Amino acid sequence: MTRADLADQASDRPRTLGRAGAEPSDCAPMGARPLLFVDVDGVISLWGFALDRVPPGRWALVEGVPHFLSVRAAEHLLTLSAHFDLVWCTGWEEKADEHLPHLLQLPVGLPHLSFDRTRDEVSRHGHWKLAAIEQHAGDRPLAWIDDALDDACRAWAQARPAPTLLVQTDPAVGLADEHAETLRSFALGMQAGR
Repeated sequence: MTRADLADQASDRPRTLGRAGAEPSDCAPMGARPLLFVDVDGVISLWGFALDRVPPGRWALVEGVPHFLSVRAAEHLLTLSAHFDLVWCTGWEEKADEHLPHLLQLPVGLPHLSFDRTRDEVSRHGHWKLAAIEQHAGDRPLAWIDDALDDACRAWAQARPAPTLLVQTDPAVGLADEHAETLRSFALGMQAGR
């Protein structure tokens, strides 16, 4: 696929959720930036788009698997890294930091979560990523961007005492302009509440 083949794809409006009535200063440790948990598949590595409406990006082979990587998502993450502490929250685990910074000029050395995907752990928390997110985040404010958020994620976000924002992406579009603006506003709200 050539650059001439790439075309912009219209993105859906962001679908966001967070704790009802959360004020930006709720439980925010002084001086701490909010965390941004970043999924890869469906956020940065896109799939399901129509071939006549390919989003801006490039194909890359990652450990023998082809991925279409969103250039726009990478640009947004670079901008958001000024407001958030980014954490890889993906089944790629450590592989995200091994490959994506070099392929998309993202920051090197971001922490990543490791997941216990046993049936008992998933049934206890309702979603396979929640236990690891909760353990890493503690009581810090956070945003989580993912294409596979479910009712368990939304219930967890509503119950957290710290400000929590969920942003769900369309895997054919990934991290879009509207999502980035929602995330930036959330982070600025945390700064204003300090």
